[in-house]
Amino acid sequence: MRGWLAYEHPFVDGNGRTARALFYWFMLKNDYWLFEFLTVSRVIARSRMRYYRSFLYSESDDGDLTYSLMYQLDATKQALGDLREYLQNKQAEQKSLAHTLRAVPDVNLRQRELLAHALRNPEQLYTFQSHQRSQVITYVTARRDILDLVDRGLLSPTRQGRQRAFFASEDLADKLRTPRRARS
Repeated sequence: MRGWLAYEHPFVDGNGRTARALFYWFMLKNDYWLFEFLTVSRVIARSRMRYYRSFLYSESDDGDLTYSLMYQLDATKQALGDLREYLQNKQAEQKSLAHTLRAVPDVNLRQRELLAHALRNPEQLYTFQSHQRSQVITYVTARRDILDLVDRGLLSPTRQGRQRAFFASEDLADKLRTPRRARS
């Protein structure tokens, strides 16, 4: 079906996208769950000439879709490699983040979790109430946790309407890598 759509071009535009959508739908419907995380389209964009050539070969060989299928298999294999590389990079990033946060002296687990979240989401605003809810702690404890991080220069205060809010300091990652004595 996918090869036919891309080869015949029944639509004015979007034949390739429609074919890929049907391909993904078929794979997911048949419990090939990993395809939910693959981006074959990115591989096709990187090797567009090979993609088009596979259809030209099919056209010149009496409609034999083997060329297209072989290309699609190769593109899928490359997408799997891209996913593997992405996951390895994310894993290394998480290990580095965990190592960095473990090196921060005198912060509790709740504060480490807030800092980890702030590193991954630097635009996120935090309030005493949001920290209280996420950690299931009292308001007083949430306030103490956040104000301690402000005193350390790891969070910066702002206003969200009339409410106090806090966000990651601009150089949070650098501050976490620098020992506290050197920051003083």
